[in-house]
Parts: sequence; C-alpha cells; structure tokens
Amino acid sequence: MTPLEAFSGQVAYCLSNGAPVTAAIIAALADALNRTTATGARVLGWPGNPMFDALPLRLCGGVHHLWRTGQVPELARLFEGLGTGQENAAAIRGVLAKHDSVLSAWLAGPPQTNEPGRSAQLMTGLLEIVARHGPKLEILEIGSSAGLNLLIDHYRIELPGISTGPAGSPVRLVPEWRGPPPPNQLPEIISIRGVDIAPIDATTPAGADRLLAYCWVDHTQRIERLAHALALLRAYPPRLEQGDAPDWLEARLAEPQAEGVTRILMHSIVWQYVDAAGQARITAAMEAAGARATHDRPLGWVCVEADRTVHRHDISVQSWPGHGTSARIGHAHAHGFWVERVG
Repeated sequence: MTPLEAFSGQVAYCLSNGAPVTAAIIAALADALNRTTATGARVLGWPGNPMFDALPLRLCGGVHHLWRTGQVPELARLFEGLGTGQENAAAIRGVLAKHDSVLSAWLAGPPQTNEPGRSAQLMTGLLEIVARHGPKLEILEIGSSAGLNLLIDHYRIELPGISTGPAGSPVRLVPEWRGPPPPNQLPEIISIRGVDIAPIDATTPAGADRLLAYCWVDHTQRIERLAHALALLRAYPPRLEQGDAPDWLEARLAEPQAEGVTRILMHSIVWQYVDAAGQARITAAMEAAGARATHDRPLGWVCVEADRTVHRHDISVQSWPGHGTSARIGHAHAHGFWVERVG
C-alpha cells in the first residue's frame, strides 16, 4: 500500500464513522503533499506500512493541534466543513510550508487516541469472561497509551441488563446496543495494570493537549468525554509502566496468580503496532500460560481491534481452560458509539 492509498483508506474510514470534517482534512492533506517540505517528503517516502502505522492520523493530529492552539486561522472553512476540495488543499499546502518542522515532528510516533469509549467494548468482552470463569478479574493491558482505559472501573458503563462502575461517574458510556444482551453478572476488578512503549503523561497540559488533538474534530461528544476522563486520570492515577509489551507480559504471566481470580490480557487498537516477532511472543506466552491455567486460576484474552475492510472494530475473546480458541463476540463503532453483540 502506498502512502496516498492509506490516506484514501482513512478518508473512507472517517466517513463510515461519522467524521466528514476529519475526512476532508485527510483528503486535503493527500492532495497537498509534495516533496518540497520535510513533512511531505517523509510521508511520500514512508518506509513502513502507512495504514498499519496510522500515518494519516499522525499528520491529522498535528494539523488539529495547530487548529486547537489558534495557529492556523486560515483553516477555518476547512474545520467548519465549508471549504471545497480545491480550496482545502490550497489552504493545507500553505500550512505544510509554514509549519513544516512542527508537523514533521508529529510523524515520529503513532497516534495515541486512547479512546475512553472503547471501555464499553472492552467491558463487553470482560463480561463474557466473567460468565465463563467468575467475577474476580486481574487485568493486564498492553498498549495503554495514557492509561485511560485502565480507569474502566471508574467509568459508568450502561449496557442492556447490566451497569458497571460508579453511578455518579463523570464518564458515562451508553453505546447504542445491537443484538442479544451481554451476560449480566457484575465483574469485580481486583487489580488493573498497563504498559506502553511510550506512555503519555496526560496529567500534564502538553500530554492532555496531545490526546485531544488526536480526537476527531467532528466528535464533540468524544472531546467532552475525554476531558472528563482526563480529570479522573488526575484523581486516580493508573498503574502504568513504560516498557516493551512482550517483555512486560511475559514477566506478569510468571507472577503468582491468586486463587479464584481470572488473569486477563486486554488491549484495543494495539495489535497493528506490534511487529510480527512481538505478536508471536505474546501469542506464545498466552498459549503457554493457558496450558497451565486451571479452573481455580483461569486465563483470559480480550481484544478490540480494527477490521479495516468494513471500517469497524471486532471484539474477540479467548480463555483457558475450556475456551482456548479465539471467538469473535461482537463488532463496534471505532470510537464507541455503538456495540453489536453476535453469536
């Protein structure tokens, strides 16, 4: 896939997920890119897989940052959804030239969307594990970014027939539900820890601004929800470490496990950023731990990952003993607006 094909694919993904302005920004970037700027040269000569590396969203995040900080008033018509394609491309071309060094820096790492709305998708998977193995959970999350989904037990998540988390939480997740209801046994999260190769400290203004820049401008509800989640993050700092996911997970799986508690690996929109060797190590570690799992000390794996062929997320669950084959139990909107349980 070429970089420009990745931009085209991301435009389709945005349109399918109710973000026409963000789609227009990414389309304008694709039209405006050339090798006269460092940013354009880096994008057009991208050495990796531009879609898996979320290259369009890296650059879009940088442009949104410039808009949020008042540095590009010339993009007003674009951000208000009023500009034509040709007009938008011309405006973006000027921004790329004027803010080349700033935008080039946004290409250094993958976007850290760390969407709190995904906690409802993850909870859908956790409830399946609870139905299989009991309510007590020890959760290990890889690719935690700023750690916002490590606050899953601090969010009010309302699904058909069951609600989890504090009733008065400022973050209330009520996705449109499709399909049969989830299992209705409440989870009891005993502990929750996470790791990220480059965690964002969202308790700082710079860290918070970076996360907000990755929120699509169309989704004002997400931006408001993220602001509330950041306040919770400051009040309840998560157990988040810096490290390599395979190394960290192997070490955690080697730790003693309490009787009657299910240990769970959890992640969302992470797998595409882990190289093949890392994926193989994580899979091997989970399979080895699964072979050791017992009814008193079960093991689970809950993942929410993108299916880019249909522009949605898939929710998959695997657990030991007894359910060692991964099963897709649902689909979801990319940013948590709806969840569909299947099977």
